[in-house]
Amino acid sequence: MVFDPHSAPQDGRPTGPSDSQQSALLGAVAALEAAVTGLTEDPDGGGERFDAALRRLGGLLGPAGEAESAAVGPRLAALLPGTPLFPRAHLAMMVGACVERGADPVACADGVLAGLREALSGALLLIERWAETGADADRRSGRSADGDEEALPDPDREDPGRARARITEPGRTDGWHAHRAVAGWWTLQLWQQAAFALCTHAAVRRSARDSGVGGVLTELIDRYRERSDRHDLKGLRYLAATLDDEPLLVLHRASGTGYLLRMDGLTDNFQLHTLLIEVLVGGGHLPGTRPDPEVVALSRTRGLDGRRFIATGAFNLVAPDGGWIWNEGMPEDIPVVDGVRTLVLDPQPYERSWAAGRFVEQVPGDLRLERVLEPAEAAARLAAAAPALPFEQAVR
Repeated sequence: MVFDPHSAPQDGRPTGPSDSQQSALLGAVAALEAAVTGLTEDPDGGGERFDAALRRLGGLLGPAGEAESAAVGPRLAALLPGTPLFPRAHLAMMVGACVERGADPVACADGVLAGLREALSGALLLIERWAETGADADRRSGRSADGDEEALPDPDREDPGRARARITEPGRTDGWHAHRAVAGWWTLQLWQQAAFALCTHAAVRRSARDSGVGGVLTELIDRYRERSDRHDLKGLRYLAATLDDEPLLVLHRASGTGYLLRMDGLTDNFQLHTLLIEVLVGGGHLPGTRPDPEVVALSRTRGLDGRRFIATGAFNLVAPDGGWIWNEGMPEDIPVVDGVRTLVLDPQPYERSWAAGRFVEQVPGDLRLERVLEPAEAAARLAAAAPALPFEQAVR
């Protein structure tokens, strides 16, 4: 959960908010809307009113039910652009909580994803300026700049004001950009959680992909993860890469057969491998052992309940150019050939097994067979596919 609701009564009474609570919540949203307007009209005096309105809303949002969350979620999302940078992340968390309880994820997505983009850009700027200002200090003091890079600031323990002062350089990084960098670094984990709640919905992922926002966020996340592991963005990265309603052409080299399938909500290649076995082996198209039904259910919709099931591999997943598609990767890794992602199945060079499940449990996944290729079509496709690289070359 993004935002923990208040504890529910334990005596069997209804857990939904009362009429007075609903009225108070709607009143708190209206007060926050007025406070955001007040920040524009009265920047000096509006801050305290805004802070008070945000605190009051946070206290009332806990017991909100589905109907109330659906009503207020888009209204809160609309306030994000006008909210100051630091509290904006906390407001985004409230939006994420509303989406988890039933608010329209698409109606709430633009402000949250824009805020995540801004936070990622700011965090990257801080990383860059932190290294530069450390080197500048070394030069001024005559110390060697060799050795381990100075640790980046700890948002849980350090003062953002000191970090802002360090990375501000008149004429190069002005005060506003330094503030944006520090805010991004200090609030990125909150934005990650809020965006994660929205991106578990296929409609949000589809909209972000179609608009180009998804590609921008993926590029920023990859750049961040190359520079720092302070914030765990792996789950969000997998969500950003999740393919929905995506065709997949599968060629089985040994039998010379081919299959057109469709992927929905597949977040990782362990999940894809499991469902390939279920659809092609379990469907009687290829020889082998069908997976345990529990393993298949965990790869589709069932949540983990403490029991552990082991999936066993059946194929080596290979790209048409001979490169290996690793189970540890994502379906996004499968290359597009002639407009469709294309995968070749070879025998396993060694036994593989893994814990059954989905990397992002909140996202249901599926793989469906649409048609079996005609023999001539499958043969032509396979003729264009290179042999799999030897293991020693594949791991380079």
